[in-house]
Amino acid sequence: MSPDAQSESDDEEGPVRVTEELARHMANKREELFEEFGIPDEFPEEVIAEAEARTEDVESEIQAEIDGREDLRDLTTWTTDPVDAQDFDDAISIRREEDAYRLWVHIADVTHYVTPETSMWEEAVKRCNTVYLPGYTVHMLPPILAETVCSLVPQEDRLAHTVEMEIDDETLSFEDVDIYKSVINSDERLTYTECENRLEDEDAPLHDENVLAFELADRMHEQRKADGSLVLNPRRDRAHTIIEESMLKANKAVTHTLMWDRGVEAMYRVHPQPTPDQWNDALREIQELDSVSIPGSSWDDPRKAVNAALEQSPDRQLNKIQRAVLKVMPRAKYMNDPFGGHHALNFDIYGHFTSPIRRLSDLINHWIVHTNDVPETLIKLCDRASDKQKDGETAERLYKQFLQEVGVDPYAVNNRGVEVVEDPDEADYGV
Repeated sequence: MSPDAQSESDDEEGPVRVTEELARHMANKREELFEEFGIPDEFPEEVIAEAEARTEDVESEIQAEIDGREDLRDLTTWTTDPVDAQDFDDAISIRREEDAYRLWVHIADVTHYVTPETSMWEEAVKRCNTVYLPGYTVHMLPPILAETVCSLVPQEDRLAHTVEMEIDDETLSFEDVDIYKSVINSDERLTYTECENRLEDEDAPLHDENVLAFELADRMHEQRKADGSLVLNPRRDRAHTIIEESMLKANKAVTHTLMWDRGVEAMYRVHPQPTPDQWNDALREIQELDSVSIPGSSWDDPRKAVNAALEQSPDRQLNKIQRAVLKVMPRAKYMNDPFGGHHALNFDIYGHFTSPIRRLSDLINHWIVHTNDVPETLIKLCDRASDKQKDGETAERLYKQFLQEVGVDPYAVNNRGVEVVEDPDEADYGV
């Protein structure tokens, strides 16, 4: 799913309409950015051919895999994604037990199809991540693979990599973690709005499951904040909270297993902290904003201070607070050694596992978890993934700036897509 996906309510307005001339300018700007940052838009023919071959005879291949995997097809499972999501790479299941929650996070088993000896793997290493520009996506993996056999579509058997967690009812810590290959069959595909509706409607399918999932997610979210995790978007709806907290918990479970149980190198996510002076500059800037204050009780930890300011500030000041923080935050990096931790999340060890369709780090961590085989070039892969992520984010920022300069609302384009119209009078530019 796109990391910038927001409420699908905007989608109901229809696509942003632009003229043919402006559409050409937009395409030219994209090509210019792709060339500047080395972002390949087209896949080589051999990569496409390899992906197409892996989508043949899917049912027979899955059937042949069942005996060697955990068969979870009878477990109630569902996906929750933006309305415009093209692939569904994560699903959840949940159950209440005595003194514990049992949470399953199922991730598309991409490494069953994309392995180190394939052209698709080599291409993923070149790209390192999916790049999301407003209204335009440059994929890490061929969509014909990602949107078919690697998409956890409802009512079809799919291969997954499952993280099963027993979570203590009182402390919310891991009582037990098991990571294994599985076969699942998703009961339903929900959008975020549909998830919210299910939470409200007691008679709706998956109501009880979503209520339980939100109960756990909300508790984990509040615990993270109390522990000092930075929450820059405090007003997310319940559906986003369920998915975000479930994925954070799974990522944390996997990387703790890799480090503490196995002691292996992997692609860990390390986020350095700002200097005390940088934090002081950010907090001073926040304090000076109109109608914003930082409660005295939260000043002992800058992250808690920012959380408190965000929660109590008017909506019009949210972006200014976020910018003040991001201005002083060092970039997070991929490293083969997790120590130093993730400052923003306040996790001692963290890494990515839940998005192998769009991030190289997750793809490689899937491979390491399953095979315990660490690539010899891991340090170079970490450095490259960090650099390419920066390139993709810079290209996205510059493209948004360009759209604003030509009078197009990039956020409307991001949420609603683009339609090219012949008559200039029909253009609305999303504004």
